[in-house]
Amino acid sequence: MSFESRFQIGKNGITPGFIDALNLGLKTHSNIRISILKSAERDRQKINEMGRELVEKVNYHCDYKILGFTIILKKQSSKPKKITKPQEKSI
Repeated sequence: MSFESRFQIGKNGITPGFIDALNLGLKTHSNIRISILKSAERDRQKINEMGRELVEKVNYHCDYKILGFTIILKKQSSKPKKITKPQEKSI
């Protein structure tokens, strides 16, 4: 298992395709470094919100750390999160 993979967030922000790419990266890497480009955001509070959003949306249990304009995701467990779908009530 390699240590780190690199991604970039640009003007489109966090898209479903970006989340899919992160999930594939987390499958084989323990750490992911995400650079925030100038066209995306330069407000540190919004970058922190992006970090929280990424942790919620990826399929693995992760922690994040902000270093400048970079988010570092660290995978906590090698098992994916269990995604539960709401059950439909029968009438």
